[in-house]
Amino acid sequence: MNERNSTRQQLRQAEGNLAYVLEVFGDTLAKQQAYKSDLDGLDAVRYYLMQKHHWLPREVNSMSYADLRFALIEELAGWTLPAEAR
Repeated sequence: MNERNSTRQQLRQAEGNLAYVLEVFGDTLAKQQAYKSDLDGLDAVRYYLMQKHHWLPREVNSMSYADLRFALIEELAGWTLPAEAR
């Protein structure tokens, strides 16, 4: 594998890891918020942001993973990936 492809692979793996962490955070968020439905992962993240900021579903559904992480910067502060998710 040449250096360019190696860099691409590392970048995509890092993006995937960040998406995974956001999904797991959504599980934690759903528990903290005591959602009564089966919301988890990204659905819980999006629902939380809709409730907190009164955003429409189309607004949160159009957000990239980077945008979602930025919108949750305060909530993510100090949070660590649970041991069972590592």
